[in-house]
Amino acid sequence: MTKFATLLIERDFAVPDIRCAGCIAKLEQGLVRDRRIAAARVNFTEKRVHISCTPDADTPELIGAFSLLGFEAHPIGDGPADVDGGASDSRALLRAVAVSGFAMMNIMLLSVSVWSGASGATRDLFHWLSAAIALPTVAYAGKSFFRSAWRAVRRGHTNMDVPISIGVLIATALSLYETATHGPHAYFDGVVMLLFFLLCGRWLDSVMRDRARGGVTALLRNMGTGAMVVEKDETSRWVDATALESGMVMLIAAGERLPADGIMISGTSQLDLSLLTGESAPQAVGPGDSVHAGTLNIEAPIRVRVSATGGDTAIADIARLMGEAAQGKSRYVRIADRAARYYAPAVHTLALLAFAAWMIAGAGWHHSLLIAVAVLIITCPCALGLAVPAAQIVAAGTLMRIGVLVKDGSALERLAEVDRAMIDKTGTLTLGRPVAANLDEADPRARALLLALARASRHPLSEALTRDLAASEMTPTPVEAVKETPGFGVEALWEGRKVTLARPAQPLGGSDLATELAVDDVPVITIRFADALRPDALEAIAGLREAGVEPSILSGDRAAAVAPVARALGLTAQTGMSPQEKLTAIARQTAAGHKVLMIGDGLNDGPALAAGHASIAPGSASDAGKNAADCIFLGDRLMPALKAVRVARRTKAIVRQNFALAIGYNIIAVPLAFLGYVTPLVAAIAMSGSSLIVVGNALRLKGAAR
Repeated sequence: MTKFATLLIERDFAVPDIRCAGCIAKLEQGLVRDRRIAAARVNFTEKRVHISCTPDADTPELIGAFSLLGFEAHPIGDGPADVDGGASDSRALLRAVAVSGFAMMNIMLLSVSVWSGASGATRDLFHWLSAAIALPTVAYAGKSFFRSAWRAVRRGHTNMDVPISIGVLIATALSLYETATHGPHAYFDGVVMLLFFLLCGRWLDSVMRDRARGGVTALLRNMGTGAMVVEKDETSRWVDATALESGMVMLIAAGERLPADGIMISGTSQLDLSLLTGESAPQAVGPGDSVHAGTLNIEAPIRVRVSATGGDTAIADIARLMGEAAQGKSRYVRIADRAARYYAPAVHTLALLAFAAWMIAGAGWHHSLLIAVAVLIITCPCALGLAVPAAQIVAAGTLMRIGVLVKDGSALERLAEVDRAMIDKTGTLTLGRPVAANLDEADPRARALLLALARASRHPLSEALTRDLAASEMTPTPVEAVKETPGFGVEALWEGRKVTLARPAQPLGGSDLATELAVDDVPVITIRFADALRPDALEAIAGLREAGVEPSILSGDRAAAVAPVARALGLTAQTGMSPQEKLTAIARQTAAGHKVLMIGDGLNDGPALAAGHASIAPGSASDAGKNAADCIFLGDRLMPALKAVRVARRTKAIVRQNFALAIGYNIIAVPLAFLGYVTPLVAAIAMSGSSLIVVGNALRLKGAAR
C-alpha cells in the first residue's frame, strides 16, 4: 500500500517569498517530504503553491511544512489582502526603487569628488555625507532582502537573498569603518547601486504578476451581476448572481448578460457568443438550447432555467484553465535565474577564499577584508544582472514604438524560441468586426435610409452599418416614429411610408450575416457583412514562414466561417475548438518538441494564450485575452506580431553577448582582485564600467525592429 492510499484533498497557499527558480525547486521537492503532502506545484507568477494532501492535515501543520523550508505561507483568502496578489507589494517595491535610485545619484555625485583626488577633512566629510544617505537607504530599500534571508537562515536554509544580504551588509559595515577611521576608501555608492538594480528587477516581476492576476477579475466582469427570477405564481424578483440556484427561472431582457449557465425554456433570440467562442456572428437560440454565463442577449426577452452558477459555469471553467495553463508557463526558468543560481554562490565563495588565503599569508584581518570586499565588489553581479534586463528594456522600448507592448521580460526569451504559430481567426487574422461588403450596390437614397435606421439600433450589424456609412460622411434621411422591436428590427416612417431594417425574410445562400432594408414590406436591398482580413495578414504569414515559424489556424468558429480565411492565407485550420480542445492542440505540439506561439483575442483563447510557450493578443482583445497574453499589438496590422518575433531573437543574441562580456570581465578582473592588485575603489569603478559596457551593447537593439 502506498503512503497516500487515502483520498487526497487540494489546498492553495500564498507564498510571498518565492523569488527565483531555486525557490520553486526547494518548495516542490521539500514539501513532499512531509508525510501528509503528496504533491506540490508552484505558480511563480501568482506566488502560490497548490498542494495535494491527506484530509487529516490541518492548516497549522501545512503552514509549518512551509516554515521548515524557510517560507511564510497563508491559505488563500486567510492572509493579508496583499499577500496573495494585491498591488501593495508592487507599490512598496516601487517606493524602494525610488529611494535607492535617488540615494544612488546623490552618493555618486559625492563620490566624484573623492575619485577626483579629494583628501583629508574634505574626503572624510564626503564619506560621512555618503554614509548619512546610504545607511537609511540600505535599511529601507534592503529590508525585503534582509527579511527573506533571515527567515531562510534561521531555519537552516539558504536562498538567493542570503548572499545578496551578506555582500550588502559587509560592504556597508566596512565602508562605515573606513569612514570612521579616516580611511581613503568607502563603497556606499556600489552598495546602493547594487540594491537599486536588484530592486528594479523585482519591481518589474511584481508588476507582471499583478497583471497576470487581473485575468480572473476581468472574466468575472463579463458575467451578469444578477437576473430577474420568475416564481411559480409568475411574480418576479431581482436575485444577485451569487444567490442564484440551480432550477431557478431567469428572465433575461434584450441587452442583458447571463449571470449563470442554463437551458432556454421559452422565447427566441440571438446571443452574442464572441466572449466564449470568438465568433462575431450572433447565434440564434430557442427552447431547449444551452446558454452560458457571460453571453449577451441581443434581440428579445428569454426565459432560462439555471443549470450551473458561480464556479460551476463555463466561464469559471475557462478561468480555471487559464490558471492551470499559466502555472505551466510560470515553471519556465529565466536565463538570469539559471546563471545567478551558480554565479552568486561562486562569487561569495571566492571572496571567502580570498579572505582566508590572505589571513593565512599573514596580511591581517583589515587588509584581508579589504581584498575580500574588492573581490565582492568587482564581481558584483550588476553587469550580469543588467545583461538581461538592459536588453529587455531596450527591446521593449523598440517594440513599443512600433505598437507592441511587452508585459513580461521573460516573454522575449520564450518568443525567440518559437517554431509554430497557432492563430485564432476572428479578431486576430481578421479585424473582428463586421464590415458591410456590398454597400456600393445601394443608391444614395437607400444609403441615407440605411443610416437613419441603423443608428437607432444597438444590434451589432446595425452598429457596423452605422460605422461604415458614417465613415463615408453620409447624411441620414429624416424619418419619424423610429421604433426598435427586439427580435424584429427597426421600423420608422419615411414620407408617410413604412421603412424597416431587419433580418432578411428569405434565408441567404452564403453568409448569414446580413440585414435587409424594406419599404412598405418590399425588400429594397440586402446588405451582407463579412469579417475582413487584417490588411497585411498575407504578408505577415509569409514572414512567419520565412522566420521558420509554421503558422496554422486554431479557431472556435464554424468551419464554414474559417474556410475562406484559410484559403486566402494558405493555412491549415482546426475549427469549432473549445478552450479545452485548444489547450489539447497546443499540448500535442509541445509534446512533439515544438515551441508554440499562440496569437488570439477572445475569452475562449485565454487558456491557450496562457499555455503557449509565448503569446500575443491584439489591442482589441478581451480583457481576459490581454491579461493572459505576454505581448499586445496595437492597430489593424498583423506585422507587429512578426516584428516582435524578430526583435525577440535579436534580443536573445544581445543577451548572450552581454553574458560573454560580463563573464570575460570577471575572468580578467577577479584574479587581479584576488591577488590584491585592485583596491575596492578601483573595483567599484571597474564594476560600474562593466555595467556601462553591457548597457551600451543593449542599446544596439534600438534599430532591431526595422
